Amino acid sequence: MKTVITLLIGALVMTSCALNRDAWRQPKFTNTDVDIRNSAGQIWEITKAYFRDQREAATPKQPIPLRPIPLQELEQAGPRVYRLGHSTVLMQLDDHWLLTDPVFSDRASPVQWAGPKRFHPSPLAMEDLPRIKAVVISHDHYDHLDKASIQALDSKVEWFVTPLRVGNHLRDWGISDDKIIELKWWQEVNLDGLSLTATPTQHFSGRGLLDRDRTLWASWVLAGVDARIYFSGDSGYFSGFKEIGERLGPFDLTLIEAGAYNDLWSEVHMLPEESLQAHLDLRGKAMLPIHNGTFDLALHEWYEPLERIHQLARQHQVNLVTPIFGEAVSLKERFSSQSWWPSPQTQAVLAQATE
Repeated sequence: MKTVITLLIGALVMTSCALNRDAWRQPKFTNTDVDIRNSAGQIWEITKAYFRDQREAATPKQPIPLRPIPLQELEQAGPRVYRLGHSTVLMQLDDHWLLTDPVFSDRASPVQWAGPKRFHPSPLAMEDLPRIKAVVISHDHYDHLDKASIQALDSKVEWFVTPLRVGNHLRDWGISDDKIIELKWWQEVNLDGLSLTATPTQHFSGRGLLDRDRTLWASWVLAGVDARIYFSGDSGYFSGFKEIGERLGPFDLTLIEAGAYNDLWSEVHMLPEESLQAHLDLRGKAMLPIHNGTFDLALHEWYEPLERIHQLARQHQVNLVTPIFGEAVSLKERFSSQSWWPSPQTQAVLAQATE
């Protein structure tokens, strides 16, 4: 029910903001493969599913493994990535730092007194972040675009790179217009040798009742001399992954959404089998699953996405990268992953111990 409540709160809180911006007057963006609309029947089925929720491990019973990032380590050179939480990833390419979808607040919600709460702190505080060449935003949902984080990061960031019209949120929050770059699908910007290309996804956007699909959603290709990285944002499985792989791949690392899925909304969030296929379509050399392990945003056990993608990767001989939060992943060396989440058997024992 927490997700339903958060959506209702968000709709009420953000409706006035949308009204002030005349958001409903903007033409809507659409997907390439399907027209995604929430019918009354579908919304009712989703609501019933949340009312029937009887999960035993919606949230972790024990602290999640976490590695605080040493500040002196950030002064070292070399292409690498750090997973900070959910879809927030800090990476160094060509001696520049990039940050994706920064969410450092306690809750992925329009308010901090309700909504999905973090399972773990960030392994690096915002004030300790290095100078950021660009913050890259995939879309405007609350678990990807966090007002408090954007405002706190402003002094550390040279550029904010977003899909079309997402920059309007940042302008409303006080970010200078000359720091914002907005791109449509397949457009590219070059920042001191780094190439950032907005690529398609199959999703939707909106932060209130009146602004559904008025801002664009995107995935991103982040490329330099050191490496090429694909960042999925949120997406259902679609033909675009193969096209991106053919046009802009192969990739040294794919950061692929694997979490917050359900058959009821698989058009906008991939099931684990689809996440793995997306990686293969993209011609990725290694896959790092994101969009899991930080917030309870669906109806699966918190560890299920990692466990399922781990088993699938073994079956299909995919090089899966599963660092603990804050662990450095070098883009020049093969990373030795560990299954740091509880197995279903371990989770059952932990659940019984707390009864």
